[in-house]
Amino acid sequence: MRLAHVIGAICGQPWAIEPGKLSEIVAVVAHHAAGKDVSPEEMHARLGARSAGVSQGHGVGVLPIHGTIAHRMGGMNESSGGVSVERLGAMLSSYMADASVGTILLDIDSPGGTVTGVSEFAGQLAASRGTGTKRIVAMVNGMAASAAYWLAAQADEIVSIPSGLSGSIGVYSAHQDMSAALEQEGIKMTLVSAGKHKVEGNPFEPLSEEAQAVMQARVDDAYATFVRDVAKGRGVSPADVRKGYGEGRVLSAKDAKAAGLIDRIATVDETLSRLMGSSRSAMRAEAESSVWAVRRRLEMF
Repeated sequence: MRLAHVIGAICGQPWAIEPGKLSEIVAVVAHHAAGKDVSPEEMHARLGARSAGVSQGHGVGVLPIHGTIAHRMGGMNESSGGVSVERLGAMLSSYMADASVGTILLDIDSPGGTVTGVSEFAGQLAASRGTGTKRIVAMVNGMAASAAYWLAAQADEIVSIPSGLSGSIGVYSAHQDMSAALEQEGIKMTLVSAGKHKVEGNPFEPLSEEAQAVMQARVDDAYATFVRDVAKGRGVSPADVRKGYGEGRVLSAKDAKAAGLIDRIATVDETLSRLMGSSRSAMRAEAESSVWAVRRRLEMF
């Protein structure tokens, strides 16, 4: 089967993402594995891609956290519909060094992503917040689920648009057993390996109890880190996060505020006006007058 190693890599690691979105990612890869093409437009629609950009005005620097979050993505950002924590980290460092930026706004519309790299970037956000030199505000501008909420929780304040969704605090991993499908195709896989556990959890045979226990331990460890970071960021106990905060469910803005996941409900315009202390039209005029400066800034990343 084509791309079996890619499917195995996707299924073999812990994810902090909405289950439906991971299913879409696997479906896209499986589509390719069957020899079918996926257009860029369809890829963007399935993976939640949005145009990413940086805007700055009145001392507000915007970090766009859109689509699936991954550790490394680089040039695949536009084609695969996601954002790299490495890119976000570089943008954050740039804003932290910019004296003209007083507030950093995390513009979030993401179902989450991989666990790898997210805890480290969450730590960078928390450390930046802890300097006291700049205010970090997370804007749930659509969805802040799983890994995306992991990052949002590190902000000084979390604001959600009225129709926003927040939460999905949990981690899971998947194993795809392709043995029956391969048998139906008349294909028998033989793995030649060295090392007792080298091919453990491979997709060509059913998952053993021992391999499942190892996967469960990895998921539990990642979940503990997730809960710890959210609890520290929100100033609550880990028990509060485990027994509240939706218990893995995504919550509406109203329910998220009642559960303590967010601090206030407001539109993007209302939030920008409050943060800038001026009107939205003033920000738009300034952005239009400094378009070349914005473009130069984008070229840095």
